[in-house]
Amino acid sequence: MNKLKNRGPLVLAAAIVINFVCGLGYIWSIIAKQLIHQLGWTGVQASMPFTVFSIMFALSMLVLGPLQDKKGPRFLSTMGGLLIGGGLVLTGLFLYPSVILFTFGCCTGFGLGSMYASTVPPAMKWYPPQKRGTINGIIVATLALASMMYSPLAKTLMDRRGIADTFLVIGGSALVILVGFSQFLANPPEADGKAESPAASSEKEIDSRQMLRTGNFYKIWLMFALSAASSLMIVGHAANIALEQASWSGGFILVILLSLSNGAGRFLGGFLSDRLGQPRLMRLTFIIQGVNIFFFQIYQSPLLLALGVVLAGLCYGSTMVVFSAETASSYGMKNFGANYGKVYTAWGVGGVLGPLPSAMIFDATGSYTGAYIVSGVLVVIALGIAISYKQQKAPLPEAA
Repeated sequence: MNKLKNRGPLVLAAAIVINFVCGLGYIWSIIAKQLIHQLGWTGVQASMPFTVFSIMFALSMLVLGPLQDKKGPRFLSTMGGLLIGGGLVLTGLFLYPSVILFTFGCCTGFGLGSMYASTVPPAMKWYPPQKRGTINGIIVATLALASMMYSPLAKTLMDRRGIADTFLVIGGSALVILVGFSQFLANPPEADGKAESPAASSEKEIDSRQMLRTGNFYKIWLMFALSAASSLMIVGHAANIALEQASWSGGFILVILLSLSNGAGRFLGGFLSDRLGQPRLMRLTFIIQGVNIFFFQIYQSPLLLALGVVLAGLCYGSTMVVFSAETASSYGMKNFGANYGKVYTAWGVGGVLGPLPSAMIFDATGSYTGAYIVSGVLVVIALGIAISYKQQKAPLPEAA
């Protein structure tokens, strides 16, 4: 058992490094801004790669989650590293609106989902239930905080070397680091059919087939999709919002603030979910998120925009943790990869409902006001569902 206890921190450390590198996805608003103003792409052309990226991210979680539960995380993580690094390098070599949908959207998006599916579940399995939220929060916080490094790095590289070389440098570096650290990932071993890890417990384990028979699954899914759509509208357009709404060219600063607050929200959300419970945290997050998005149209100065972005980041970070923790609490850890893969498809839908329609509204009206209204309504609906949501503690019937 000592060896088992000692392995947990190593797996956690590897997961942290991997997710830090994977945080490059959150700098897309800076890249999109350059695609629009340097290469003359339309708002829709610049947003579509991130939309495809979001869809593939969620799809990979759905497809690969069960494989992680059965075959372990090392293979999936290595594959993800190859897809991410290779996709970014190919993007730099073939920087065209149609090609980038495949190289960045499909390859990098699927690869990032593979990394997430193979890092969060094994790390959580090495720790007891009362620490799940905190462990999850630590890992996914690094995913968000990474863009604090990538934002100025990407801006500097794009200013000096251009967009194509930026993808080549970041992609090549990511490939080496991700594949290397993937080799340290592992699930806790099993003996006599039972997990020997510190996470082993007597709680009922629910498989995906049973989970889909519960009404709570669909409530969780809808809340996740609606709140993610609202948040991703800001995440995907932060730099351009700064330029168009406040005539401020320092949008990369907003991306850094978004990264910092997103990471803080994930860590804080994990901490609070272990103490307040997931349903209370959902309601609190949606209230703050809704008020902020409805007021976003009056944020006309860099200072007010910074405040709005910080609140948006905190809420987004919190939701990225609370639904993962709720999935583990309601349905157990044995099938967590498969179960959360199905829940996480909601984030992919949110990636479609948020950034792309917002870009279409902006292209049609020259303003984000309509997008703010739509995003606010989505959060209000999520809050209504959260008010009616109650955790199901009773044992579920066995699947037929």
